[in-house]
Amino acid sequence: MRPQTLEEIVGQEHLLESGSPLRRLIDGSGAASVLLFGPPGTGKTTMASLISTAAGGRFEALSALSSGVKEVRAVIDAARRRLIAGTQTVLFIDEVHRFSKTQQDALLDAVENRIVLLVAATTENPSFSVVAPLLSRSLVLQLRSLEGPDIRKLLQRAASDPRGYDGAVTVDDDALDHLEKISAGDARRGLTALEAAADAALADSMADGGTSRGPTKVTLAHVESAVDRAAVRYDRDGDQHYDVISAFIKSIRGSDVDAALHYLARMITAGEDPRFIARRLVVHASEDIGMADPTALQTATAAAQAVQLIGMPEARLALAQATIHLATAPKSPGVVAAIGAAIADVEGGRAGAVPAHLRDGHYAGAAKLGNAVGYRYPHDAPGGVVGQQYPPDELVGVDYYEPTDHGYEREIGPRLGRLRNIIRGRGRSNT
Repeated sequence: MRPQTLEEIVGQEHLLESGSPLRRLIDGSGAASVLLFGPPGTGKTTMASLISTAAGGRFEALSALSSGVKEVRAVIDAARRRLIAGTQTVLFIDEVHRFSKTQQDALLDAVENRIVLLVAATTENPSFSVVAPLLSRSLVLQLRSLEGPDIRKLLQRAASDPRGYDGAVTVDDDALDHLEKISAGDARRGLTALEAAADAALADSMADGGTSRGPTKVTLAHVESAVDRAAVRYDRDGDQHYDVISAFIKSIRGSDVDAALHYLARMITAGEDPRFIARRLVVHASEDIGMADPTALQTATAAAQAVQLIGMPEARLALAQATIHLATAPKSPGVVAAIGAAIADVEGGRAGAVPAHLRDGHYAGAAKLGNAVGYRYPHDAPGGVVGQQYPPDELVGVDYYEPTDHGYEREIGPRLGRLRNIIRGRGRSNT
């Protein structure tokens, strides 16, 4: 089922748009060595084969796992002889990051002089795993993990295409859903799982005497038995989505770290969008922990950034770390209560004039209006706090934030009392 034409490739639209370097190579209108960088099963070998076909030359493949300098030089010598006869050689090297510096250096002259058109594939960032001279002589193109609809299209094609099952099997929607999830963006993994499930379905059909008419149906049970992985009952657009995330947050709020990790695992296994999980963790860090542990928001935000930077499956570790931190942190609803009370007052019309001494005084004529006149600069005071009015007149003495005695708020509470006394003129500035 390896794509044989450009039109059969799914995904990687960012590399295949009209006029892109990769498209010109595959169309036969470009001639440059290429480093294809991306996860397994995203089409690196397929694209190398299509480039070879477009170049109209000889396709040679080496694996860095089993080839050394001797094999590389033998291919280059053969390519040099073919070039004299007018035939270009496309050399595909898989896992090029596993080549030593000496092995990679052996390619430089052949690449520089176009003796071979090098197409190298790597799952690691070539900036760190490929020698600089080879890197500078090649286009570096990054492939992305395939999206769910891309995987689904490949699986359906395999069931119907003459190169696949040619309509001998059909795949139920829930079986396709599960295959899509366990593929995790890897086309090869998805096709392998489909083949195993189809073999199981065809074996069941034969065991029944093969009397059923029409194609054999591949069900969810066939997929589960073939890949030994149960489908997680989870609908990202239905009740399960909301029920599980609700249970996840409530488990964190209730400080049950084990239950929280269970629900996190269910969401990850079911293919929930990790960005959604990360957003909920960031919200929860302020909603239910707040100042009881101010570092909780930092951890949750860092986890959300990790999801963006490295993606899944590795980002699951950052999500798990944030979940553990938040579940085991002391809890306080103080942030929610404070901003809620403040907003309620504003919406209720308690939004009086800003005191004159706090208004902007950085323009001509401001002083004549009384703006900034009498403002006391806190840093001039020994303790950095001075007594003066900050809220509008009708809100003087109103307390919005009430710390609990949980976690860090045990320290904030007494300090906040002292601050309010000084600011409101009831104490000395010794904070």
